[in-house]
Amino acid sequence: MNMKVDRNEVIASLGGEAAVKNMDHEARADALEEFLAARLETVVAERKGKKDYPTVAELDSMIDQRGYRRGVGRLFLHEHSNKNPGADESKLRVPRLKPMPEKPTLVDFFNYRFTSVQHLLQSAGLAKRRGTSEEVILACLLHDAGQALMKTDHGWWGAQLIEPYVSERVAFAVKYHQALRFYPDPSAGYEYPESYYQTFGIDYEPLPHIKAAYEYARNHKWYMDARLVTMNDLYSFDPNVRVSIDEFGDIIGRHFRQPKEGLGYDNTPVSHMWRTMINPDQPL
Repeated sequence: MNMKVDRNEVIASLGGEAAVKNMDHEARADALEEFLAARLETVVAERKGKKDYPTVAELDSMIDQRGYRRGVGRLFLHEHSNKNPGADESKLRVPRLKPMPEKPTLVDFFNYRFTSVQHLLQSAGLAKRRGTSEEVILACLLHDAGQALMKTDHGWWGAQLIEPYVSERVAFAVKYHQALRFYPDPSAGYEYPESYYQTFGIDYEPLPHIKAAYEYARNHKWYMDARLVTMNDLYSFDPNVRVSIDEFGDIIGRHFRQPKEGLGYDNTPVSHMWRTMINPDQPL
């Protein structure tokens, strides 16, 4: 096994050049041997820990071994992870939901219905700290809201859900972030997420409509809005951080048109989508 050793790294590990100069030859030899042994252990551990990702065919073979479909909305299923599709979830149950206010606001949906709320809040918080525009922050706050209804094509679901209440630019960013996730952009510092090898398969190729959406967005004037959503998406999971929706109250107030009747009761083409989240246990 060949290992490349950086002289400066070795010297730094021994305390710097001054410390090395004070060592005799035997001490230097012992120190170098210890350094190489430690490096070897690290290399071996990394190789042992290398993940063996599934193929598309292997994931496909599990479809009829589950009691649900992976694209179902998070609100309608017990908590689960697409990163472990073979887990035994036969004893898991959905939680009982709290009743919604008579005239629900967007904040009420964060408090009572949206799923993966901390991910949305942390994503928006990261975008805010990085100094992005308020519209991008709002797009980050809402980018996965559609997953409560449907994970499959959640960018399209999410954009349609919020379209009557936000600017066209925010809806664009939410819609196209889904396609952009699959395509690296080195100039923006975005790389293909390693977790997608586990979720979609090591040999996954985006579907034709995803590729077409990417190509359209890539040449659009608002491309960077959607790209910024992906850039603030992947690095926003931290179980030790708690972000409150209250931090974004002013941005919501300026950029989200809250209907006076309440979301779900304002007679728009998407009202039924909000009502579906209000009453997910209705049988028909």
